[in-house]
Amino acid sequence: MSVEKITMPQLGESVTEGTVSSWLISVGDQVNKYDPIAEVMTDKVNAEVPSSYTGTITELVVEEGETVEVGTLICYIETEEASLEGPGVTNEKESNTEDDKAEKEAGSKDSSMKKRYSPAVLRLSQEHNIDLDSIEGTGKGGRITRKDVEKSIENRGVSQEQAKPSQEKKIGTAPAKETPSASKESIRSSAGDIEIPVKGVRKVIAENMVRSKHEIPHAWMQVEADVTDLVKYRNRVKEPFKNQEGFSLTPFAFFVKAVAQGLKEYPELNSMWAGDKIIQKKDIHLSIAVAKDKELFVPVIKHADEKTIKAIARDITTLATKARQGKLSPEDMQGGTFTVNNTGSFGSISSMGVINSPQAAILQVESIVKRPVIIDDMFAARDMVNLSLSLDHRILDGLVCGRFLARVKEILEGMNESSITLY
Repeated sequence: MSVEKITMPQLGESVTEGTVSSWLISVGDQVNKYDPIAEVMTDKVNAEVPSSYTGTITELVVEEGETVEVGTLICYIETEEASLEGPGVTNEKESNTEDDKAEKEAGSKDSSMKKRYSPAVLRLSQEHNIDLDSIEGTGKGGRITRKDVEKSIENRGVSQEQAKPSQEKKIGTAPAKETPSASKESIRSSAGDIEIPVKGVRKVIAENMVRSKHEIPHAWMQVEADVTDLVKYRNRVKEPFKNQEGFSLTPFAFFVKAVAQGLKEYPELNSMWAGDKIIQKKDIHLSIAVAKDKELFVPVIKHADEKTIKAIARDITTLATKARQGKLSPEDMQGGTFTVNNTGSFGSISSMGVINSPQAAILQVESIVKRPVIIDDMFAARDMVNLSLSLDHRILDGLVCGRFLARVKEILEGMNESSITLY
């Protein structure tokens, strides 16, 4: 018999941490090799972590809702025979308690990793204006962990509370401003209120949105397109198309095709912010937002500029189905260079999207609405749609974005019976 360690796997090339959204097993449960033991959420994908051993779960080290770095121990399993296969699992024999303590002590004395910060640590320190040089790391090689930063924030909050009385006694001195943590604590629920813990997917979404708005200087612009001919064509062919192909031809597929063509002509928008440089991506991989209950996923249509409208429609259906069934793979979520969000599916007619960092922009495709429009000095009922673009002003300026939107509008308005090629 031996006790093996299962660690947080790396679910994607750029993933550095994951949140255990739920355990699928309990201590004492018998599991077989490849059985799922936990659901893990990252900023890229929601996935199940399989066991690479047949054995008995002896300890769950990480709690549900807790976020830990890749490679962090999450549970122990007692097994008769060790296996070297599987993500996030080590074949290291369980050491005794004294050896574990000695390893931790050695790790805390070593400072070789102190300056290597994870994105989560950097983000949290920037949000709370924490000097990382003043924190002593408890991770391997002296690395500063998320818990170290959170502890520093808590300690600072306590010291500020203790300093308040003496500060307020000074004549003519205004009371110290309330810290973000203190303002959160001041919110109390009343009888009948419902408290919803922020964890799992919602926690990851919240952290990503805060980081995006905190780091990216957003700007916004919008154009209106007349898609009457496109709508007429799609309405005529949608039924025979579905009968023949087995999936729906939605208006969104036409918009994705137009955006991909626009990005090919204006590659500046197909860029990413990389700190000291801007990377203009060669491949056009379009992220599309898919909602599932209270979860939001952003799978990717690869090489969208090279695909037909039929192929794009198939990808939209496949990715949306996988997202709603919880079957998206890390590969489905990686590589996006620009995001197209179908907000029109909810009836929205105007909105401002939050950019999917490190991308340069996000386009909201709003609801198609029939409105009276003046054509040749006469009113006509036309199918109109707003295209709302949020842009990173570090990378893009209004001129190129205006030209890009104008081109996408031109492409859409030119889609009609004679010009559209589905296959």
